[in-house]
Amino acid sequence: MNTVTKITAAALALLAGSLPAAAQSWPSRSLSMVVPFAAGGSTDAIARILAEGLRNELGQPVIVENVGGAGGTTGALRVARAAPDGYQFVLGNVGTHAQAQSLYRKPPYDAATDFAPVTLVTDQAFALVTRKDFPADDLRRFIAYAKADQGKMLFGSAGAGGSNHLACVLLNAAIGINATHVPYRSGAHAMQDLISGRIDYQCPSAPVALPQIVAHTVKALAILSRNRSPNMPGLASAHEQGLSGFDIPSWYAVFLPKDAPAAIVSRLHAATIAALDTPSIQERLEQIGCDRISPERRSPEHLRKFVAGEIEKYAGAIKASGISID
Repeated sequence: MNTVTKITAAALALLAGSLPAAAQSWPSRSLSMVVPFAAGGSTDAIARILAEGLRNELGQPVIVENVGGAGGTTGALRVARAAPDGYQFVLGNVGTHAQAQSLYRKPPYDAATDFAPVTLVTDQAFALVTRKDFPADDLRRFIAYAKADQGKMLFGSAGAGGSNHLACVLLNAAIGINATHVPYRSGAHAMQDLISGRIDYQCPSAPVALPQIVAHTVKALAILSRNRSPNMPGLASAHEQGLSGFDIPSWYAVFLPKDAPAAIVSRLHAATIAALDTPSIQERLEQIGCDRISPERRSPEHLRKFVAGEIEKYAGAIKASGISID
């Protein structure tokens, strides 16, 4: 047992001694981590890595359940309505727990109050990627080409209302174009058609984009944020390339139903942090383009405030874009 593992074990033992008996006996059976998107996308990839770490920390199987639909809100709603016993939780993201509140005319849940926040898991960047033979090599040339030929431009996403769909929608609004959206069952399906040249561009998150960028099967033009991604340091940000202030990073976080006991929230929080701090889990997440969350951003209290701020942040941008979903 290495030093990190010893420290983690000691911390968990100390926490267990301070929790009520009900939380100490939890979990006594398998758990369900709901991924509110189809298999093969970025959220799914992160969930499967995290599930392995949680299984080791909690001593029970953690089953990843893909419950896609309505931009991720179908799966998130399932957890919002679930029994608050700790056996079902969701790996939400910026789409399900921030953008959806303004994107949908009648959101099916209140992301700020219908969940018990556990912890941020990772940050990621969205990237603008095009088909390999697209006639532009940077964002400025992309904008010029798109403005001239927007009537013919096709962009793909993992489905209407999802975070990668909205990333492209906000990009299109910022540069003043109106391209045609082609929704797919998952980000992986959209990427397949981009590689084959059936669509022109998309705005995937790093786990979906990075392998194809490295393999040179698509062309990467920009990170859609103010700063470069630590996992793709050679790719200039939209802000650097003249789209001043453009910043739409992605993030992922664990949420329980709102009435989950505080002791179970604490137990799942501690187990998630221990899993994320496991060197092998860290390495695998970094390999798919995930950035680490700093210690001061890991608490449930921080996540609660963070979600409220993100909802407010995107409300103005979504309203200005003019997009909405019934």
